[in-house]
Amino acid sequence: MDDRITIIEGPPPVFEHVNENWALGLNEGPNLFVPALTRLRTFNGAELVERCYRAWHDHSSIHLHFRNESGTEQTAPILAARNVQTLDGDVLLLWIYLDRDHVEYEVDSNDDDNAEDNPE
Repeated sequence: MDDRITIIEGPPPVFEHVNENWALGLNEGPNLFVPALTRLRTFNGAELVERCYRAWHDHSSIHLHFRNESGTEQTAPILAARNVQTLDGDVLLLWIYLDRDHVEYEVDSNDDDNAEDNPE
């Protein structure tokens, strides 16, 4: 199916919080979605980006299809895609929208704030 990119194997994707103005500015409509970024290793990143471009050119949507940590199938609309070639192979960067009601943020406890609390 050309209307989705499916993660077939491997762990569930890790989603990073996006705080980029261009991504936040695309959030229009009655539902409030949270933009997120995921990085996926792939063998055919350029082809997957091209699939996204074809869908958007045809004024269609394309979704990321994956299993979450509990094994439940989920989908998320893709709003941007980029392929990056590394020494280890292609990495597909997907900016997606997550449903606000199903998002949990993890906070890194080793922030720079700890340095202020413990001066040397």
